[in-house]
Amino acid sequence: MGATEGVEREQAGTETLRQRFQRIRATTEALAAPLGPEDQAIQSMPDASPTKWHRAHTTWFFEEFVLARHVPGYQRFHPGFGYLFNSYYNAVGRMHPRPLRGMLSRPTVDEVSAYRRHVDTHLEKLLQSPSAAAEALIRLGTHHEQQHQELLLTDIKHTLSLNPLLPAAYREQHAADAGAEQPLRFIPGPAGLVTIGHRGDGFHFDNEGPAHQVFLQAFELANRPVSNREYRQFISDGGYRRPELWLSDGWATVQQQCWQRPLYWQEDLEHEFTLYGVRPLGPQAPVCHLSYYEADAYARWAGARLPTEAEWESFCRQHPGTGQFQDQGEFHPRPATGQPAGLRGGVWEWTCSAYAAYPGYRPPPGAVGEYNGKFMCNQFVLRGGSCATPADHFRPGYRNFFYPDARWQFTGLRLARDA
Repeated sequence: MGATEGVEREQAGTETLRQRFQRIRATTEALAAPLGPEDQAIQSMPDASPTKWHRAHTTWFFEEFVLARHVPGYQRFHPGFGYLFNSYYNAVGRMHPRPLRGMLSRPTVDEVSAYRRHVDTHLEKLLQSPSAAAEALIRLGTHHEQQHQELLLTDIKHTLSLNPLLPAAYREQHAADAGAEQPLRFIPGPAGLVTIGHRGDGFHFDNEGPAHQVFLQAFELANRPVSNREYRQFISDGGYRRPELWLSDGWATVQQQCWQRPLYWQEDLEHEFTLYGVRPLGPQAPVCHLSYYEADAYARWAGARLPTEAEWESFCRQHPGTGQFQDQGEFHPRPATGQPAGLRGGVWEWTCSAYAAYPGYRPPPGAVGEYNGKFMCNQFVLRGGSCATPADHFRPGYRNFFYPDARWQFTGLRLARDA
């Protein structure tokens, strides 16, 4: 397949690669639009990044890996932006320390916007007739930018939550939660020898393959994620005061961080901070902003466990379910619907699987090979997507991963048990 022909056959229906690039770049700007320059400059913790940094870093990715390497004579927008907006690509060069991104008052938000326009203009020209190599990198860059769209939302939520006035400035209040909670029930999953990992011709990140076989003992997966109401029962039963429920590292973290409830829940356990400000806690909605430690402790309290990622993926391929994604414009989980409910989106679901390489995995050569492989240590896999995840970013084999104490993402859990 030639490069031009490939551009005309982007995976999302009849959307061309150029249209996809334009759509995703515009979506990032739309997500940043409700934020003022002051909002976009703040970094609330080392794990989060300022909004303007996300906008600039995703632009740098296209400039560094596409324009600078595939457009002869391309002139970089600013010679110092490679240092400021490189994230972790050591093969490219030195980078500004991650915890200090919030100290960058310059470039301004307007200068970042000019940077984006500059790079977009040159990418548009390249997209008229890209090489196969450039096309593959542009497609990777669009998926990379979608990841940062989700981070943009979760990072600004954390930033706004630290304001003592608890502002509701990001979005106007959306409709209240509605619908009755589905009774919890368990559904048998596929047992025996199953294949997991990416298969087919569509886009995938390198860590999703290669496809391989795994043997699964008989298991069952819950028809929906754990709800706020159920998690509140865990708290009322002394969940955060009972060391026997916790992994050793988890109990140590609870003590050191003085955790008593999920991130963003208020002390009355009746309200939570959201991107719409403080609002009543929806009892039927999936509980979110849980660490791996909290998800594991709840599962143990409930007489169940977290699923492995192989169980989750094989179940998802058999029961795709329904879900809630960024495209729907509601950046807070809604009560799950469908049978099984919410297996795609709403909240990311922790698995008990360590983030590690699949059999036969080899990172791609060059700097792009630093994208995933070097993080395969001390993290756990999450599956499914969240209300902040773009819908076309979902795949049954998609592997998200975070450290076990991370709580600022829309992370929840679904119970599993042996059959």
